[in-house]
Amino acid sequence: MGRITFGADESDVEACAPRFPALVFAEQWIRHPLRMASIVPSGRQLAELVVDQLPAPCARVVELGAGTGAFTRILLARGIRPENLLVVEIDQRLAALLRTEFSRVRVACADARQLDRLVRKSDAFTAGELDAVVSGIGMLTMRQALRAEILRAAFAVLGNGGCFVQFTYGPVSPVGARTLAALGLQGRRAGIALRNFPPASVFVYRRA
Repeated sequence: MGRITFGADESDVEACAPRFPALVFAEQWIRHPLRMASIVPSGRQLAELVVDQLPAPCARVVELGAGTGAFTRILLARGIRPENLLVVEIDQRLAALLRTEFSRVRVACADARQLDRLVRKSDAFTAGELDAVVSGIGMLTMRQALRAEILRAAFAVLGNGGCFVQFTYGPVSPVGARTLAALGLQGRRAGIALRNFPPASVFVYRRA
């Protein structure tokens, strides 16, 4: 797992080329095609469908794999306060880009499997009190064991009524039934964003 970094220095910000986020995203896809879910950032229809799944009321949210901030913008527009949003992005250049655009949001450059550690390290979040985890990471190309690690870390910090919202470009849940059962979770497909490129399904996972 990579190191956890909350802040950004000047070299990070310069390296991320913030004026051309789509180019940064595409470059990172070329370098890490299995890590990045798509060569282009998520569209607005998909972002809104994902954010529509947040529980009501919802105040404290973690976003995994934020990329260029497509979901971040909608989360903030829907009323999630910047100080109550923790954004986790494993790629250093994309994390620096996010810090530049969303200066009031806490952005961590870290692996999603470290989420429980991130929350413990943060002075703004408390494990067991988060309402939702919104995920843009490419689960479809991961080993099932890795998906399980990410979900385990997420539900370690989510409250009893919290949910994990994940999109995927595949036709079925990226998390298998056996994995869900082993973790004590259940999932449902919330909808399909047909106008997204490529079209994507949204799944919501909760404690059974």
